[in-house]
Amino acid sequence: MRGSAVAHEQIATARDKDRTTTYGFTLGGPIIKDKLFFFVNGEMVKTPTVANRWRASTDGVADPDNYISRTTQADMQRVSDFVRERYGYNTGSYTNFPADQNNYKLLARIDYNITDRHHLAARYNYTKNNYWVSPNASSMDGGTRSPYSRMSQYSMAFANSMYGMDNLVHSASIDLNSRLTDNLSNQLLVAFAKKDDIRSSNSSEFPFIDIQDGTGNNIQYMSLGYELFTWNNAVHSTSWNIKDDINYYLGSHKIMAGVSYEHQMDDNQYMRNGTGYYRYRSIDDFLNGATPEVVCLTYGYDGEQKPAARVQYNKLGIYAQDDWNITDRFKLTYGLRIDGLFFNNGDLMTNAAIKALDYYDQDGDLRHIDTGKWPSANIIFSPRVGFTWDVLGDKSLKLRGGTGLFSGRLPLVFFTNMPTNGGLVQYQAQLGPSTRYNNLPADVRAKYSDMAAVMGEFAGGLVTDANGNANIAALQQKLFTMGFPQTVSPEDGTVPSSISAVDDKFKMPQVWKTSLALDYQLPVAFPFTVSVEGLFEKTLNATTISDWSMLPVEGYARWNGADNRPIFPADFRSGTKAFILSNTNKGYHWMANITLNAEPAKWISLMAAYTHTVRKELTSMPGSNAESAFTYVPGMAGPNNLKLHNAYNVTPDRFIANATVHDKSGNHYSLFYETWRGGYNYSYMMANDMNGDGYAYDALYIPTDAEVANGQFRFASAGDQERFMNYVHNDSYLKNHQGEYAEAYSIYNPWVHRVDIGYKHDFTVKAGKTKNTLQLGFDVKNVLNLFNSSWGVSKYMNPALNEGRILKYESTDAQGYPVFSTPKAVGSDIKTFVPYKGNIGQCWYASIGVRYIFN
Repeated sequence: MRGSAVAHEQIATARDKDRTTTYGFTLGGPIIKDKLFFFVNGEMVKTPTVANRWRASTDGVADPDNYISRTTQADMQRVSDFVRERYGYNTGSYTNFPADQNNYKLLARIDYNITDRHHLAARYNYTKNNYWVSPNASSMDGGTRSPYSRMSQYSMAFANSMYGMDNLVHSASIDLNSRLTDNLSNQLLVAFAKKDDIRSSNSSEFPFIDIQDGTGNNIQYMSLGYELFTWNNAVHSTSWNIKDDINYYLGSHKIMAGVSYEHQMDDNQYMRNGTGYYRYRSIDDFLNGATPEVVCLTYGYDGEQKPAARVQYNKLGIYAQDDWNITDRFKLTYGLRIDGLFFNNGDLMTNAAIKALDYYDQDGDLRHIDTGKWPSANIIFSPRVGFTWDVLGDKSLKLRGGTGLFSGRLPLVFFTNMPTNGGLVQYQAQLGPSTRYNNLPADVRAKYSDMAAVMGEFAGGLVTDANGNANIAALQQKLFTMGFPQTVSPEDGTVPSSISAVDDKFKMPQVWKTSLALDYQLPVAFPFTVSVEGLFEKTLNATTISDWSMLPVEGYARWNGADNRPIFPADFRSGTKAFILSNTNKGYHWMANITLNAEPAKWISLMAAYTHTVRKELTSMPGSNAESAFTYVPGMAGPNNLKLHNAYNVTPDRFIANATVHDKSGNHYSLFYETWRGGYNYSYMMANDMNGDGYAYDALYIPTDAEVANGQFRFASAGDQERFMNYVHNDSYLKNHQGEYAEAYSIYNPWVHRVDIGYKHDFTVKAGKTKNTLQLGFDVKNVLNLFNSSWGVSKYMNPALNEGRILKYESTDAQGYPVFSTPKAVGSDIKTFVPYKGNIGQCWYASIGVRYIFN
């Protein structure tokens, strides 16, 4: 049983299929009594669901609250009919978006008591998971991406433009535990894992097509075709881990030492625009065969259909730790871990054409990019120390803490971007407004005088073969006849549309972490403990990304007035885009927690905890592609000049409380309360690319009332000014940060309150001489929502606010001041956050369970 309404409105399609079916089995027992045991568990879960709830409108008027897009059904039908009749392509439905989820799991385990001192455990896991996703929101190549999603109040896409994610994992391990003497033990662990993440599609081979709304303002209206980042998109990862730990007890010391070895190999197939990509300015342009604004295709050299990039490394670690009980009341733990990272360069080749390119750092010093080698081997030292102190000697007051250095894992998906975009695996043809004519291959420039002549080759409709099919081979052959490369050698090389690389000084992520905690047993007649804990992390080596082709903004012209951000000139790039993965030491994280546990009587247990978290960083690397990760962080001076901001994946405040009660009659009662703020973090931004850096992720400047009154911040009309300032005055973040640029990811969704209740009763069942237990249970999740469909529901930023883009740059006036307009949706009467009516998982849920427990 479950609810199907949020904020008093029925969720569309909620009752079409509301079912999760789980099949499973568990089997275990002895093979040889007291010696050899087996255990097998299998599970299959099927869940009908939908990946998209947006629907086309009948009248061209968007209704974000009910997930109605302004894109009309008539336009969707017109385009669908056209591509079917002209190119023989089926777009799929624009009213139904099925996306069933499937999950399969298998666990097999054997435990072997070799002797009393030697125990062996072998395990195998298999997992397969499949789910469906709406097409990419706005990423594209060759031009400025739209600030509006392809599935939104502004735009719609068809069902065959969705993509599936197939996750397949095989893993196995052997664990040998040996007690060699009374004070010496050893653990040997060998593990293997193979992971495959593969995209799939229901679409036949066809280019992906974006159609804009015809206003010339870079506003998305409709999309169709094979999802532009799905063709041949797969990651294959294989890893081996071997570790051996030895523990030795020597008086008051427990000494642990060990060695570990890891081999990691990742193959990444990633062909942006792998079936071809076109962007048209309007539906009429598309239907009438006008010259497209953008044309792209990625293809493998020498006819390679599935080009892949590979990264391999070996990681060796040695470590030692001593737990020293200095006194009965004070324990000291100290240790050192040393890790060495060694890359295999055998899969790489230096692209001579890329290495010859000149780039300059902030100091004007010349630098080059070598895509033929990984970072040099580096050694990471991680010393640590911790303590536990029984302050009063009766365990009623304990102080514990520690400090040390800790290293993390490599962002391997960004490493594989280097060979992928290194110009020797595949070629990315990206033609459009952001393409520099001088960066085109020489053979292309020999045939065409400018970009207009190049783009003119694509007038007349999609490129097709002799049979009228718009496919990869036809577009690829068209590019070959225009002079784009078919083959390449490392000695000659070629310069791709954009370069991805890794700084040769790149180091493993590392932080300095310090924690301190106090546990206090209150002097009452029953167990009652209060724990207070604080943690602080300072970034030493975090991952960041920069574009070496972007020139420093120092010296750029700036607007007059309060918002005086730099204005990027047309030639702000020195050459080909070059996204370089590197390290930064900027950033920190702190957390504070208080937890209370009490047991006033044997039949009742109580718990409550509150956590506050702050994390500041330069980037969360929000994307697997280099340029996407570079782009999706709002700033005022371009992505190369980001400042510390709140992490976008942090929940700043969370409180939980739990009570469990049981009696001698076999009754069990539970009550769980949870409330949190954040978890969905947003940024206030401009509605367009104000600074001209090619990315519509420009942070908003929040003017003061005085700056507006004295003309330092100017609007296109009095109505724009009134509506925007009214919104500022009614928004808690904006009114408290007037006179500043809005910090990225600092707008948190409001507090959510949820209550779960449960009841279980135990029945005793006699089976011969054994007493087993039959347990009947009844649970209600989010019980508040049962009484009022507006309660217990998370709120998301109002879709009408377009993810926080609440101001638009219009022009620069004669005095050099920027002039702004306010989108029609923005005003004092609009709600910043509204219930997310498309998620049935927020509704109340009740279940009845039966469980048989063998004693």
